[in-house]
Amino acid sequence: MLSNKKNLDKMKKEDKETTIYGSRYFAKGISKYVMPDEGMPARAAYQLIHDEMNLDGNPALNLASFVTTWMEPEAEQLINESLDKNFVDNDEYPQTEVIQSRIINMLARLFNAPEDCESVGTGTIGSSEAIMLALLAHKWTWKKRRQAEGKPYDKPNIVMGADVHTVWEKFALYFDVELKLIPLKEDIYVISAEDVAAEVDENTIAVGAVVGTTFTGQMDPVKEINDALLKIKEEKGWDIPMHVDGASGGFIVPFLYPDMEWDFRLEQVRSINVSGHKYGLVYPGIGWLVFKDKTDIPEELVFDINYLGGSMPNYSLNFSKGSSTIIAQYYNFIRLGYDGYKSIMENMSENAKYLSKKLKETGKFEIINKNTTFPLVALTLKNSNFTTYQLSDKLRERGWIIPAYTLPPNAEDVTVLRMVIKETFSRDMVNMLFDDIMNVCEKLEESFEEEHRKEDHSLLY
Repeated sequence: MLSNKKNLDKMKKEDKETTIYGSRYFAKGISKYVMPDEGMPARAAYQLIHDEMNLDGNPALNLASFVTTWMEPEAEQLINESLDKNFVDNDEYPQTEVIQSRIINMLARLFNAPEDCESVGTGTIGSSEAIMLALLAHKWTWKKRRQAEGKPYDKPNIVMGADVHTVWEKFALYFDVELKLIPLKEDIYVISAEDVAAEVDENTIAVGAVVGTTFTGQMDPVKEINDALLKIKEEKGWDIPMHVDGASGGFIVPFLYPDMEWDFRLEQVRSINVSGHKYGLVYPGIGWLVFKDKTDIPEELVFDINYLGGSMPNYSLNFSKGSSTIIAQYYNFIRLGYDGYKSIMENMSENAKYLSKKLKETGKFEIINKNTTFPLVALTLKNSNFTTYQLSDKLRERGWIIPAYTLPPNAEDVTVLRMVIKETFSRDMVNMLFDDIMNVCEKLEESFEEEHRKEDHSLLY
């Protein structure tokens, strides 16, 4: 016992006489698979994990992700003050639920919900949960209608394009709905109203349309699809709703293209999701689901619970979730207002167009999203001796995270580089990225030529 006490006193003395990097904890490996028998000082645990996280990419150079990587200090303070609040505990944290309702109302008006509608909605972990909940409501509405008409309801289907996020396919699989996936066409990376009209039938629970696709940053022709569905409703009596996936574009279009009809101004658009943690400018993860009217969500799907205190309605896939990002979204809304969001969206759009123009002028790239409707640049290589994957890998050596990938069916032979321009990506950063792209292209061409010289030389012998 005395020996152990002496050793402990000695270790405490050593820890006081040196920096954290001189402590014994930095001469041992961190436990990775089994909880250690003994703990360590908070500072040592923090520094060990902090230093390990340096192996992650730099969020400021991550052009692969749409997700927000910066917020103001005041927003971060509100987030920290809300970290210990579970949003589902409405009885304990009633004001947070009030704030969520305010956000839903603001979004409904941003998406031009008619005045005679009573729009409802909910915050979600992200757009994936929001899409699942929306489509589940549409499936249930379709099922109830079929039951009331005395018709079979065992073969529901959903129609969408191959440009959708994978969560749409997950919904079809998880909730036993036939997936009618419209393949893409050469040089056309969105669906058309004609495509949709050819696929829908009396068993279609909903049509999915995307505003800001993950693959190319383009958008499906929402108004044209809506008009086609209205014609089908008039001629065949099929009342098929649309769900608009605005995960990426839902916070862009209202500010840059306010006259564009894609939202609740259209009769068949009954629900919209949007990602607060993308162009809503909030840290992950927060998504939003808004129904045009409370009649669009069947009452049976909303659970009343009382075991957290008072009686409260709940419509979610994830029961518990943090309150902090909901508060952060409200902060952005009242901090920035319409004009503030508009200014940020304009800056991102201008920088994306600037980068697109510079890359196109080199003659080395073909821009896929030529109109640059959203702050994103998607391109393919032209007349090059290297691949998009090689270019992506080499740019990673400079710290840039730019994904290379193939497009969905039937455009799998097209490989794309995608650069998402976010709020913090300044004109200077655009120029630095462009210079690095050109330098990498030059080095890859030189490497290719060198390899060919070696091959030609070897043939001489």
